[in-house]
Amino acid sequence: MARITVEDCTRHVPNMFQLVLVAAKRARQLANGAHPMVEWENDKPTVVALREIAEGYIDTRILEERDQPVDDLLELDKTPPALIPDDLLSPRPPLAGTE
Repeated sequence: MARITVEDCTRHVPNMFQLVLVAAKRARQLANGAHPMVEWENDKPTVVALREIAEGYIDTRILEERDQPVDDLLELDKTPPALIPDDLLSPRPPLAGTE
């Protein structure tokens, strides 16, 4: 497992602040089941995301993509209330210890 340096990543995402945003978004995608573009070598999602950036597979275009849950909520918002399942409309019970 090779070490990833900031310099490896800034060749593809030159702005350090954007690099943080890109890596965080990709790490969340990986943690939620997205397929890695590099071999997963017993690393954490953050390391895999940085390796993907260093290899040039991921760049700032990822920031323009909308997250799937947001798209699902927007579609749900367009759904007539009669078609929304009852379990999504009913209030959730309070979490233990928050009553």
